[in-house]
Amino acid sequence: MQQDYRTTLYGRYASTFKRQRPGAPSTTWWDHKYLPLLADLDRAAAILDLGCGDGALLAYLQQCGFLDVRGVDVSAEQVALAQHRRVQAECSDALTYLNHCKSTLDAVVAVDVLEHLTRKELLLLAQLMFEALKAGGRVLIQTANGAGLFPGQVIYGDLTHQTVFTPASLAQLLTQAGFEKLRFYETGPIPIRLRGKLNVALWHAVKLLANTVRHIETGKRQTIWTENFLCLAFKPG
Repeated sequence: MQQDYRTTLYGRYASTFKRQRPGAPSTTWWDHKYLPLLADLDRAAAILDLGCGDGALLAYLQQCGFLDVRGVDVSAEQVALAQHRRVQAECSDALTYLNHCKSTLDAVVAVDVLEHLTRKELLLLAQLMFEALKAGGRVLIQTANGAGLFPGQVIYGDLTHQTVFTPASLAQLLTQAGFEKLRFYETGPIPIRLRGKLNVALWHAVKLLANTVRHIETGKRQTIWTENFLCLAFKPG
C-alpha cells in the first residue's frame, strides 16, 4: 500500500497540495540562508537537488553562477514545472538516481525531502548520498523540526510525511553514514528592512522565553526552535 499512496499523492502533488501553500521562500531569503553554505564551492561544482520540485532553487543556483546543477523529483507534475523553467530536472526516485552517482557530486541539496521517507529508506539515502559525493563534498539539508515551537503544524501538515527529525536525530543518521563536521542552523526571519529586523529581535525574545520554560522543566536548553532547520555536513576529504 505504501507505493499506492505515494503514486496517488505525488501524482498530483503540485496541483492539489503545493498550490494551496503560498509563501515560498524568496531569493532574498535564500541569499541569507542557503548561499552562505554553498558560496565557497567552485562555480563548476556538480550540485544535485533532491526533490527539486518546480525547479525554483535550481534556477536560483544558476542565477548565482553555478554551471552544473540538476535535480530529481518523483512528481511528474513538479518536474514538468521545473523543465518549463529551463533547468535540468528529471522524474526519478532519489534512491535510484543516487545509486548511479558514485563519487561524482560536489554537493547534494535536499530541501524538505527527508521527512517524506521511512527510517529504512533514510538509512539507505544517507549512505547513497555519502557514496555519491566526492571526497570533501557536502550535503545541505532542510527538514521539519520536531523540536520546534509548534511542531504539529509541520509534522501533520502533509500526508506524505513519514519521519520528523530534531538536530540530534539527524546527526545520528548522518554520522552513522560517515559524515562529519555537522553544523545546524535555524530557518526563521532575516534582517531585511525594518519589519525583518523587528521580527529577528522578537524571535530572539521568543527563544529566550522558550528556553527558560524548557530549562525549568528539564534543565536543558536548545538553539534550534524554528519549524524547519538546516544541516550542513561533509564527507571526509
